[in-house]
Amino acid sequence: MNGRGRSVLFCVALMGLYGGRESVQGLPSPTDDDKAIVHVLNRIGFGPRPGDVERVRAIGLARYIDDQLHPERVPDSAVLARLAPLTTIAMSAGEIAERYERPTMEARQARQRNTANAAASNSPDPPMVDPVQQKANSLVFELSEHKVLRAVYSERQLQEVLTDFWFNHFNVDARKGRDRFMVTEYERETIRPHVLGRFRDLLEATAKSPAMLFYLDNWLSADPNGPHPEFRPPAIVGGRLGGAMFLPLPVRPQGPNAPMGLNENYGRELMELHTLGVDGGYTQKDVVEVARAFTGWTMPNPRQGHGFRFDPRLHDPGEKVVLGHRIKAGGGESDGEQVLEILAKHRSTATFIATKLVRRFVSDTPPPGLVARGAARFRDTDGDLREVTRAILTSPEFLSPDAYGAKVKTPFEFVASAVRATGADAQDARPLVRALQQLGMPLYQCQPPTGYKDTADAWVNAGALVTRMNFAAQLAGNKLPGTTITTITTIVTGDEAPNDVALRLGGPEFQKK
Repeated sequence: MNGRGRSVLFCVALMGLYGGRESVQGLPSPTDDDKAIVHVLNRIGFGPRPGDVERVRAIGLARYIDDQLHPERVPDSAVLARLAPLTTIAMSAGEIAERYERPTMEARQARQRNTANAAASNSPDPPMVDPVQQKANSLVFELSEHKVLRAVYSERQLQEVLTDFWFNHFNVDARKGRDRFMVTEYERETIRPHVLGRFRDLLEATAKSPAMLFYLDNWLSADPNGPHPEFRPPAIVGGRLGGAMFLPLPVRPQGPNAPMGLNENYGRELMELHTLGVDGGYTQKDVVEVARAFTGWTMPNPRQGHGFRFDPRLHDPGEKVVLGHRIKAGGGESDGEQVLEILAKHRSTATFIATKLVRRFVSDTPPPGLVARGAARFRDTDGDLREVTRAILTSPEFLSPDAYGAKVKTPFEFVASAVRATGADAQDARPLVRALQQLGMPLYQCQPPTGYKDTADAWVNAGALVTRMNFAAQLAGNKLPGTTITTITTIVTGDEAPNDVALRLGGPEFQKK
């Protein structure tokens, strides 16, 4: 088969990545329809590999979905061998700071001194690669390789989809200053362990994460009337209460990173993007009160990789009123925890989270009935994300004809699906990471806190289609360095002109253009 024919065959194989329009009533029976299986493999994972349809058919879709909801049941040792060379993904933020940030900061300071000396002596400064940026890029790039390899080779596909979903929901941008050194631990310790747990626990984990504290500047948020003396409770001396102790006022930190007053960034995004939604019923007054509750939620020094610390000297000790709930004065760290509890239990949060999950798994236009049932399940289970996800994945709407082909994959989903569909062996994931950059989705580098959009309007345009086709042809022709295809298994066969294949490759939304 010539190169063009092989590329067309590959594109035809990728048609299965978006599914068909065949009807299915409710959860499929043990004689599961193959098109339904392909739909599920695409939607709760990153697409079928050769042989996956047969494997799922053998156990049934109901069992497959249930196993994916319990990733601890699914053996996944094979992917660990592929991740072993990526040494930084297991490092703590402190280790990364010690091995990467400190040396690069010293190198930058040396470069600045050399530049100053060169200017003083009128000698030209030789061009140099910024060592800080170079080190930072290597960390984020390796984390991106890790993400791609897990998406392609992990057997725990739903866990990988949800890790991507919830990281995007609680987005941080690795390009913002010190976050480049914190994002590895953020995904590993804050996001991944909680994707099928309680939403309240995930919410608090992100609120106390150094990556989020730094990204939304809450580590600098302080009571404008502070700093306050640090209070210590009365001590028991000789069986009698001694006097309460107030530590001396600290010397106020100086410099650009010194706390300057109340910062509303986190309070606003916590309600608008993380919990209630923009129409969730909060006011600007609530934003201020929430920001006051989170003053003092900080970290000692982001350059040293330290974790969360509550600093009572920076906290606003006064009474707060959030969404009609009164938080008594003097609560300290518990002020922020009470806010998280209020928001996690709010009806608007249940609806907002259910809407986003239904949009991700079912349709860009979420069916209102399923959103209502998902929100009810959220409330009934105290925000149990496993049960909310189960309610969506076992719903008639998820397996209805209208859901087939109703989603256009993001570039990340597309690239991972392409490698899985061809059964390719990616010995080096770096070219796949670069492909994502070319497709407009550099991993961990979405600047706005909204994260990347997962709806068709963000990714459907002529340029996107051409870039996807170029990637498909390069991969199928074994011209992508580090990735090898030995055989191509088609999901759908037939002869089509390349332009027709390109349209089908993009899915229904591309065909509407």
